Amino acid sequence: MTDAIARLLPWTGPEGKPCFLVSDGTGYVSRVADAMEAAQMALAAELLAEARRVLAGRTWTSGELHLLTVELVESLVEVRRVAESRGGRLLASAGDPEVTAAEDDGGR
Repeated sequence: MTDAIARLLPWTGPEGKPCFLVSDGTGYVSRVADAMEAAQMALAAELLAEARRVLAGRTWTSGELHLLTVELVESLVEVRRVAESRGGRLLASAGDPEVTAAEDDGGR
């Protein structure tokens, strides 16, 4: 495994600490992480739509706003972790000759 990089996974360990995977990005855990990231991003989009609907109605209760805020914060934490993970992988691949050649070639 010569092209191994450390990837921040989209979940935390039992004590809330970040989990990392060192691999070439093609294994089972990488595929599970990809699926979980996609699910987290989809859930965030649904939550945003729900927040817009609730706020547009202007008939919310304090309990509804509290729950919405809790859910939005949880989702934002997940989306931020996905962004950090993907950003880290982009930086790690910046020195990759294939990535550099693709950039120089206009992505073709």
